[in-house]
Amino acid sequence: MDIILVPGFWLDASAWDDVVPVLEAAGHTPRALTLPGMESAEADRSEVHLADHVAAVVAAIDAVPGAAPVALAGHSAGGGLVYAASDARPDRVAHVVYVDSGPMADGHAVDADLPADVVGHDLPAWDQLEEADLVGLTDALRAQFRARALPQPAGTVREPHRLGPDDRRLDIPSTVIACEMPGSVLRDLMAQGHPYMAELARHRNYEIVDLPTGHWPMFTRPVDLGEAIGAAVTR
Repeated sequence: MDIILVPGFWLDASAWDDVVPVLEAAGHTPRALTLPGMESAEADRSEVHLADHVAAVVAAIDAVPGAAPVALAGHSAGGGLVYAASDARPDRVAHVVYVDSGPMADGHAVDADLPADVVGHDLPAWDQLEEADLVGLTDALRAQFRARALPQPAGTVREPHRLGPDDRRLDIPSTVIACEMPGSVLRDLMAQGHPYMAELARHRNYEIVDLPTGHWPMFTRPVDLGEAIGAAVTR
């Protein structure tokens, strides 16, 4: 199956480099995306909006030959992008995988309070991130991540997601790969009606599988992540 791989903040298509061979070995056709404004450190990010990132994922779906069904895999904030793209193309998307992520509800932004004068949102210092985020990130991996990290277009951080009235997206088989927070905790949050899990709770066909590590499993456990994505889309 064609699997469109969407990176989270600060990353381009190369974030999936160690995952792609695992999916190819399993017979899939992975298509890793570099989103608008993430082409280089010098790219113009001033006019890049969240809608541009969603449109890039939709365009990748449309580009798959023969109108074949595709799977989408989104990491972190990329989860909101693949969810919105599945809303735009519910007839084309056979499966959605959320890598340490989940679907974002209409009107929700990653950080609506990001100051308006920020154009490129930089990867924070390590001590500004949660310890759970960093599990498995060795000093060498941190150095590699820091070297490849790109400023995130601030519009994609501040702007809210928008979904249409057609709720067929809720029927698309979906898998959450839980990394820094175990699936049992996510299920408890769902039972409590926590807003973080509210949109997933509306889904009619989903599963949560555990892949214990930090927030960047494509760096810390790439082979296991590739196998988990492959297993999800073929279940």
